[in-house]
Amino acid sequence: MFHKIVTTFIVVPLAAIIIAFAIANRQLVTVSFDPFSTVNPAYAATLPLFIMIFVLVILGVIVGGAAAWLRQSKWRRTARKLDAEVRMLHQELDVLRQRAAASPPPPEPIYFDPTAPARPAIAPPVR
Repeated sequence: MFHKIVTTFIVVPLAAIIIAFAIANRQLVTVSFDPFSTVNPAYAATLPLFIMIFVLVILGVIVGGAAAWLRQSKWRRTARKLDAEVRMLHQELDVLRQRAAASPPPPEPIYFDPTAPARPAIAPPVR
């Protein structure tokens, strides 16, 4: 319930801001992809400004996500290595537990308690 309320308070205003931005930036812009000819470019696109901005933001998110993913490859490799080690140790622990369950329990250790009262001495038999 809390998640839905927070989502509503974030998504609804954000959608309103995006819609207002799109309405305010409807004018057409020409984007040229030819750096050598500005008068007669080989490829140019004429789009509304808000579409161009949205496309650039989406491309920025994709490039940033790819850069972060590549940067974290060392940590993913380490996590895979440690996961394999944990699995191996769990298997070894299971084997040791099965061996311990199959073998008889060890005898109880005998401890000396110096605070315990001394046992009374047994009197020799009377003749």
